[in-house]
Amino acid sequence: MTRALFIVDVQNDFTERGALGVEGGDAVAERISRYLDAHADEYALVVASRDWHNGDDDNGGHFSTEPDFVDTWPVHCVGGTYGAAYDDVFDTTRVTHHLKKGQGKPAYSLFEGVSDDGETAAGILDAHGIRDIDVVGIATDYCVRASALDALAAGRRVRVLTDLVAGVHPVSSEAALTEIAAAGAELAVSED
Repeated sequence: MTRALFIVDVQNDFTERGALGVEGGDAVAERISRYLDAHADEYALVVASRDWHNGDDDNGGHFSTEPDFVDTWPVHCVGGTYGAAYDDVFDTTRVTHHLKKGQGKPAYSLFEGVSDDGETAAGILDAHGIRDIDVVGIATDYCVRASALDALAAGRRVRVLTDLVAGVHPVSSEAALTEIAAAGAELAVSED
């Protein structure tokens, strides 16, 4: 097996009840869990990321009391809170690596995350000789986009499973998928 699955930010604050809730987030979390049940053994690695922000500062300008929803955001995914936890319906038992991103600064891509013992996505991929990555998660137009583009920039072959992503807005999500495909990724539908 030379393929990894990247699961981006399937967290309570990014699903329906959260601070930055995405419509369809819970449904995607459920579909990802079903997909893992059926396909986890096809992946050498299953890497999940979470936004994990400080609660006592603005995280390098990422949090704002007057957010523009482009570069600044309301408080979300504060480390150790319910909002930062994986979505309630996302079964993480098949996840092999957990990365936290943010931690005091803006971060969108899974490649900006680090595990509790200091591992990075690039390091994990290199250590296992992984060239192919499937990307799923939330939100299509922000963190999924950034993660897929960074994977391509790192010389990986990328496939985004479009039925296992949820975006903030249909127009920006479609634009993100178009950009990802133009950069060289394959857009596919899971077999689930």
